[in-house]
Amino acid sequence: MDALLYLVPAVITAGCVFGVVQVIRRALRTSELWAHGLTAEGRCLNTYAKTSGGNDAAVRSTLHHVYEFTTREGGRFRFDEAGGDSTVVAGDHVTVRYLAERPQWATALEPARGRLIIGTGVVVVFLGVMIAGCVLFAVSAHSAF
Repeated sequence: MDALLYLVPAVITAGCVFGVVQVIRRALRTSELWAHGLTAEGRCLNTYAKTSGGNDAAVRSTLHHVYEFTTREGGRFRFDEAGGDSTVVAGDHVTVRYLAERPQWATALEPARGRLIIGTGVVVVFLGVMIAGCVLFAVSAHSAF
């Protein structure tokens, strides 16, 4: 029973640390695409919404776009991106930014560094609070027993 008092917070902490690493990694990748990425004309192939929640929880929808573009080297790539402009519909042409060595990491999001920094910061702070809570719980459980 005592092992659960340490195991559960450790698993939650590990998941939060993994989340922090992924969020920071994605923000750095997006920032690099905006700063150093090559541009190509892309086309929106499809849009769809993913919904989550329901029952007793609030329903949340996220708009996704499926884009296709051709690199300067002639390679054709498709990618799915969440959170794009809601006015972009199938058939619209967009500017795609990609890295020559990693075209699969492309984005059609317009550069918005402030939004990227704030969004990343909020998620990192939230996960940091969860990590601190897990550590505090484990320490207080250790002190109590």
